[in-house]
Amino acid sequence: MSERENTYFSDKRNEWKKRSMNNSWTVFKVMAEFVEGFEKMSEIGPCVSIFGSARTKPGTKYYDLARDIAQKLTDSGFGIITGGGPGIMEAGNRGAKDTGGPSVGLNIELPFEQQPNSFIDKDKSIDFNYFFVRKVMFVKFAQGFVVLPGGFGTLDELFESLTLIQTHKIAQFPVILVGSDFWGGLVDWIKEVLLEKEGNISAKDMDLFQIVDTPEEVVEAINKFYTKHLIKPNF
Repeated sequence: MSERENTYFSDKRNEWKKRSMNNSWTVFKVMAEFVEGFEKMSEIGPCVSIFGSARTKPGTKYYDLARDIAQKLTDSGFGIITGGGPGIMEAGNRGAKDTGGPSVGLNIELPFEQQPNSFIDKDKSIDFNYFFVRKVMFVKFAQGFVVLPGGFGTLDELFESLTLIQTHKIAQFPVILVGSDFWGGLVDWIKEVLLEKEGNISAKDMDLFQIVDTPEEVVEAINKFYTKHLIKPNF
């Protein structure tokens, strides 16, 4: 390595050290978000997390479906947790609000798309700067995941939950995909490629989730699961 290259990499290492030292204070910000989230969420009671696209418009098929699902879940005694934004999240909070059930919004601070919707209970709206802290709240306090059509963020939540259950980091809980037209192709690919062609998952992993099309099927699946399992935080 030439002297010039050595100087270049030495400067980069020094710059890295300075930035790393400054970032140490981030730990306290992360801790503060965990504390606030745990304190508020632990008081709410059993909930179901509803996921889906922030871009879904009111009056469309999946918006109305999410609202109906939330209404029926709150009628069954569950609160509703969403990401707090528009689209499917708004529909979930709106459905909970319709029936007077707990309506929780875990809002993430983003430069676009995300503003807290008006159907979140004022005492149940929590803002997060860190995605990973927010994701812990979704998993720890949810008795099930109801996943409607969405984009990368929705897929992220779906596959993280399946990974945590598959690796026994959390106990199994219902993961329900709503909309066979939307999810069918993905599930076929998981079965045909991940399972049968490549052997990257086990056959029993296909039982970690199910596809339904109606609000009644969602409620039935969750209630059926909890006739055999305790309702409790996941870790």
